Amino acid sequence: MAWLGLAGASPQSSSGNGKQVKRIEAELRGLEREQRKAFIPYITAGDPSLEATERIILELERSGADIIELGVPFSDPMADGPVIQRASERALAYNVSVRDCLEVVRRVRQQSEVPIVLFSYLNPLLSIGLDRLGEELKSAGVDGVLATDLVPEEADEFRAAMREAEIDLIFLVAPTSTDERIKLIAEASSGFVYAVSRTGVTGVRQSLSEAASTLVQRVRRFTDLPVAVGFGISTPEQVNLVWKHADAAVVGSRIVAEIENNAGDPALVEKIGALTRWLVSGRSARP
Repeated sequence: MAWLGLAGASPQSSSGNGKQVKRIEAELRGLEREQRKAFIPYITAGDPSLEATERIILELERSGADIIELGVPFSDPMADGPVIQRASERALAYNVSVRDCLEVVRRVRQQSEVPIVLFSYLNPLLSIGLDRLGEELKSAGVDGVLATDLVPEEADEFRAAMREAEIDLIFLVAPTSTDERIKLIAEASSGFVYAVSRTGVTGVRQSLSEAASTLVQRVRRFTDLPVAVGFGISTPEQVNLVWKHADAAVVGSRIVAEIENNAGDPALVEKIGALTRWLVSGRSARP
């Protein structure tokens, strides 16, 4: 994968002024230069196995993913709908831990520099210890963290730890967020801002809420960071609709459902690749 305008440079290389360019920033900046939008798939680590997770991440990249969201299994995934809840339950049945997730990232890093965001709740991350978390994430090769139940008002220590480790910290905004709150979240975020397309939990929807477009416009009033839209996106048409007003489209439940339905199939990884290529079929092939 060419690193999008940073000719001859790795994703973590110098920008030319001595500052290190992080993978997420490099990827999204390069896509912007090419006037293209990002595709961000979500999968749950350990579903159906840790070995399969590693292979799926690599296949997602080959098939058109620009950034990967890797979900940490959690016993109380309150932001997730039934599909991702079941994926967490299956992974937890095999005792998949946050450190197992980091080991998957570490193995992926032997073959790929695709940006990886750890999608988690706060408790699994704190089980490592905030004093060690940043170092362990960086050592594994994690690029960003999205802790769905972490709010900016209570995130000072967490933000400091991530900033020290050069890990992007991504927060969620919702259609119900006030302008004051959007401003607060935008100022606390790095990498990109995640705009929730509708209220409620994750899950496949037949149509995309018009509130998503309005929310992206509101976020742009307070930040120059890229804006990704997720929750309820499951078809190429919906991905293309998001790309019209946002910088990235996030698809989770549709991909996790495909994993669930084909968990015992030897062709699972290939089927996830085919689904990904279908979801991004509205844009030109990667250079």
